[in-house]
Amino acid sequence: MRNYGPTTTSQQMIGIKRIGTYLPKARTSNFERMKKFGMSEPFIREKIGFAEVALKAPEQEPSDLCVKAWEHLQLQEPVSQDEIECLIVCTQNPDGHGLPHTSAVIHEKLSLPLNCAAFDLSLGCSGYVYGLSVIKSFMETNGLRKGLFFTADPYSKVMNQDDKKTATLFGDGATVTLLTDVPVFEFGKFVFGSDGSKKEGIVVREDGYVHMNGRAVFTFTVRIIPDSIREMLEKNSFVLENVNRFLLHQGSLHIVNSIADNLGVPRERCPFHSAAYGNTVSSSVPMLIAQEYANQEMQVAVLAGFGVGLSWASTLIFRKN
Repeated sequence: MRNYGPTTTSQQMIGIKRIGTYLPKARTSNFERMKKFGMSEPFIREKIGFAEVALKAPEQEPSDLCVKAWEHLQLQEPVSQDEIECLIVCTQNPDGHGLPHTSAVIHEKLSLPLNCAAFDLSLGCSGYVYGLSVIKSFMETNGLRKGLFFTADPYSKVMNQDDKKTATLFGDGATVTLLTDVPVFEFGKFVFGSDGSKKEGIVVREDGYVHMNGRAVFTFTVRIIPDSIREMLEKNSFVLENVNRFLLHQGSLHIVNSIADNLGVPRERCPFHSAAYGNTVSSSVPMLIAQEYANQEMQVAVLAGFGVGLSWASTLIFRKN
């Protein structure tokens, strides 16, 4: 089998070892809200794609969701807390009022060592891919061997459950990615982008609720993301035909299918696995990796996150073992 990916050198290469995930058991069914929101069954199944969305308990904070993801990681890849050298959390809905940073709260809850670096990233749907580049660079620059990258952005904290444009899409969840110098997946080169002039596309307003211009976000996605992915592949001297999976942010089924069609790749290579829990924001891409982790057909995959900002990022991952 051809060995894709970066050429091995003496330099330490940080990559993905394993991913733990957590989804609350509670669900809100979109089919039960069809009359309330004036939706049809075909619209739910074929456009938004989410039959139901996951909903955390009111007393659960993002750090609690992250601890659950850590517990799931431990079942798959036991790791000692004493070995963790850095901890990054991606969230725009932090614990409490945001001070202290959520990573500090998780640091205490997991009893991590005092020499473990801990900080937050404030990014939404593109945050996982941005964060992978950040933690990879941070670990390689400082000679670190084991780090944790958490994602948790429960939009139910800022959700108006009577708003069709948001309540039918966003679900709560969390993930943790274990990154090590003995990875299962290594990274290619990254491509990033931002357009702050379109920041009002997804915004929390004075009423405390998230508001979204769905049409504007969709238009941005289909115009920008396919070309950004093509740019990233060119940067990596890679072609579409050799990519086994395109793990795209799960904004909606219509968005994922539209990107696939624009790229000219079969829709089955762009999986949509989130019908039973919704758009989990920064957790959507790592959820996909976790679901495809054991699939040996996935030797090379595109990761692409896009949304709040508006911002976007993409990279390749290569299976090493």
